Amino acid sequence: MSEPLIHRAEDIEYEPVDAADGLEKGVLVGEEQGGGNLAIRRFTLAPGGSVPKHTNEIEHEQYVLSGSYTVGIEGEEYEVEAGDSLHIPAGAVHWYRNEGNEPGAFLCAVPAGDDEIKLQK
Repeated sequence: MSEPLIHRAEDIEYEPVDAADGLEKGVLVGEEQGGGNLAIRRFTLAPGGSVPKHTNEIEHEQYVLSGSYTVGIEGEEYEVEAGDSLHIPAGAVHWYRNEGNEPGAFLCAVPAGDDEIKLQK
């Protein structure tokens, strides 16, 4: 059994995501912080920012915290905003684009462990 964990907001480090333009990621709970079977990450997508088409080996569950932006999943585009939830299946081609004037922010819950990200053309 894992130990209880409190990870304070001021202790979370955010870093740019190399393959994306205007995307930052902070790990709220994960293996490095002593988490269990899941990892929770917080992403911020700047106005004008985008994430190229890619796949992940693991599924994603996401919750939009603020702002609005476009998510593409398997060729369909969806406008999402604060309060919306998404499920992105493992292996699905997906991407993000923020054409608004405000940052978009979302939580992403994934199984803990390795994940291979493959950029698509």
